[in-house]
Amino acid sequence: MSEQPPLSTAAPGGAPASPLTHKQIVRIVLGITLAMFLGALDQTIVATALPTIGRHFHNVEDLAWVVTAYLLTGTAATPLLGKLSDMHGRRVIMLSAVAIFIAGSVACALAPNMTALILARAFQGFGGGALIALAQTVIADIVSPRERGRYQGYIAAVFALSSVGGPVLGGILTEHIDWSLIFWINVPLGALALGMTWHMLKLVPFHKREHRLDGIGAVLMMLASVSLLLALSSGGARYPWLSPQIAALVAGSVVLWLLFAWRLARAPEPFLPLNILRNKVVRAATLAGSCTMGTLVGMTIFLPLYFEGVLGLTATQSGLALIPMLGAVTVAALLAGQGLMRLKRYKRIPVAGNAGAIAALVIMAIFPDRLSMAAVMALTCIVGLGFGMVFPVSTVCMQNAVERPQMGIATGAANFFRALFAALVVAILGAIVLGGLGGGAGASVEVLARSVSVHDLGLAFRMVFAVCAAVLACGLGFIFALEEVPLRGPGGPAAEPL
Repeated sequence: MSEQPPLSTAAPGGAPASPLTHKQIVRIVLGITLAMFLGALDQTIVATALPTIGRHFHNVEDLAWVVTAYLLTGTAATPLLGKLSDMHGRRVIMLSAVAIFIAGSVACALAPNMTALILARAFQGFGGGALIALAQTVIADIVSPRERGRYQGYIAAVFALSSVGGPVLGGILTEHIDWSLIFWINVPLGALALGMTWHMLKLVPFHKREHRLDGIGAVLMMLASVSLLLALSSGGARYPWLSPQIAALVAGSVVLWLLFAWRLARAPEPFLPLNILRNKVVRAATLAGSCTMGTLVGMTIFLPLYFEGVLGLTATQSGLALIPMLGAVTVAALLAGQGLMRLKRYKRIPVAGNAGAIAALVIMAIFPDRLSMAAVMALTCIVGLGFGMVFPVSTVCMQNAVERPQMGIATGAANFFRALFAALVVAILGAIVLGGLGGGAGASVEVLARSVSVHDLGLAFRMVFAVCAAVLACGLGFIFALEEVPLRGPGGPAAEPL
């Protein structure tokens, strides 16, 4: 990597700032990506241990809440901790989030029953969910937008590693040692992350401005999102979609979102600043990233079922078959980051990637049960390349369009909407698969898949791939709507790319 003049740290008392060296930037990035890896890993490592946990506590009915509790609090806490980092600095909030995550992990490992485990997972998620957004915000603080893309590749690599390695590691620890190790492993990793970031995060620039936390707005937004996520995670699984329980959750969420909008219009300093919500670049970049994230999460969850039920792979082989797609995400993110540094028309990167991914998904939708394994691997690799080309561009463009004092809440809000949209896409795909297999509320997708023919399962996945293509097409529309604002170079002011 070539060393370019980096951003500077803010010295106390208004003293002249001292520049960060490339070595310092790399050390900071390594520390925060390790912290981010903790949050991403715990979203996947638990999956393979769930049957064992259910047998241990003699409770399989509430197993889904072990995952759902983490998702609920992690998603809801992301914009709150982003706002707090704008008010009090990245270091204290990042270290607090890691500490909460470690404490929650210990509570999970020591949980005496299922209820205690679910509560501990909710507490753990409050810290873990914010680590990803905080890591992206710290990178935005120390690296100019034009250079930031190269470091966004590290984030993509963390997601790919956690998506593939999490289930494998969880299975090994659960099968050969003890299920509690999936939580105990977070203690040394968390301590290492604290050690790596404790001193280096002091170098992250923080320009303190007076902020007021809109507590009412924060509570309304978290309650509205939790109600919606509960409806999305329970609909079709615990209760029918048209049941009174799901209707009540959806209605409650709508009312809370309306109250949140009312609060935004009247609060002296709203929880989500209105200038961010009105910013066309932020809006288009966030929606494009949300469409891509929703499709990625949905395919990561349902592709293994397609590999096993349609292509005849084993569970282990289906996990390995995800590697080409997730590896392509990482490679494409790294290349897109380099392109951001060199290209003036940087929108061409996600447009090309998204168009290719849509074409590949259309082919999979037309021939879901007539493609060879080699063809499926090639197509999913193209889809992964498309995902990877969108994430760095959408994140960097969003951060480039907001003021530094609002970087935390803007990044937290973007990740919040990505997670919310991912839950929505997963719920839609789950309903499609269940409906196509003739299942109802309480039915297991895996059990139903084993009871139908390859042809019938292929027809269900025809609609899955078609919906994924449609979601990406919406994302492509948002990319076209994204204004190509020149990315700021080292030193802060907007600079014209090459």
